[in-house]
Amino acid sequence: MMKETAELLRTENKVILVHSNADMDAIGSAFAISVCFPNGDVFAPGGVDRVASLVAEKLGISVLEECDISSYGTVVVVDTSSPEQLRPAVESIPEGSIVIDHHKPTGKWEGVHFFCDDKRVSCCEIVKDIIESAGIDIPRNAAMALLGGMITDSGHFQHANPALMRAFADLLQKNDIHIDEIFGLTRSQMVMSERIAVMKAVGRAKFDSVGDMIVATSYGGSFEASSCRALIAAGADVVFVGSQRDEEFRISSRATQEIVRRGIHLGNIVGGISGETDTDGGGHGGAAGISGEGDIEAMLHICMKRTMDEFRAIKKAQSDQDII
Repeated sequence: MMKETAELLRTENKVILVHSNADMDAIGSAFAISVCFPNGDVFAPGGVDRVASLVAEKLGISVLEECDISSYGTVVVVDTSSPEQLRPAVESIPEGSIVIDHHKPTGKWEGVHFFCDDKRVSCCEIVKDIIESAGIDIPRNAAMALLGGMITDSGHFQHANPALMRAFADLLQKNDIHIDEIFGLTRSQMVMSERIAVMKAVGRAKFDSVGDMIVATSYGGSFEASSCRALIAAGADVVFVGSQRDEEFRISSRATQEIVRRGIHLGNIVGGISGETDTDGGGHGGAAGISGEGDIEAMLHICMKRTMDEFRAIKKAQSDQDII
């Protein structure tokens, strides 16, 4: 499957799509493919986040904001769990397109060459393997982009596993890259608007607990991921932060690695909610998101309620084990 994917990527005149508000994992994956399998443009139909924008500027990564994908011979989609994450800019992709992902499969990709490994912490790891399976050496700038995706999607190694650490070390060694270069590449000071958004989210936070497990929710206008990190730092085990724009809502969620080890899987939680509410949700154990049409306060309430149910199940399982 990996070598077959690599052969398909050799096709010239490609466009490589990433999800809305694309993060460094998405941009790093797309850029590495465009460099190692030439004649490919990177297209971010819903824009990129602050860190990805910063890294793109530092590495000279060109990201298209508008694009007619029908003018390309091959369409590639990376780090995107469902077609809804490309909309409204891209309503559909052609049959036979290539999709490379690491999220839990949603079953929403049809008529495409779908290569997914949801055991990987980052999509950049999969792209690294695909490139190397084709016997292609990864140049330094592409390696830097892949490393940036690995470090950010692992929460600066808080959610890393041995496979990611091995892939990370391999790229460092092969390209004579020092780890401080990658930290410097992805590090930036919070801008004033982000600081204000985070402070507002902290002030609006609601929380509940079961035993020693705390779930918190909040809402704001932007910077949901940064607000999640702030609430985790404040003591929550699971956090959901959302925003509302007209009829559309978007929620980002984060969990500590400790609570993930105890049984919480945010991808499963939001995936279950999205299946019941006709929205789009998915992700990993420690990070996930859900979006669609609906009321943000109602959706945050559902997220909290579902997480509390999971907390109770964890507590009961622990009590049963203690009795034994």
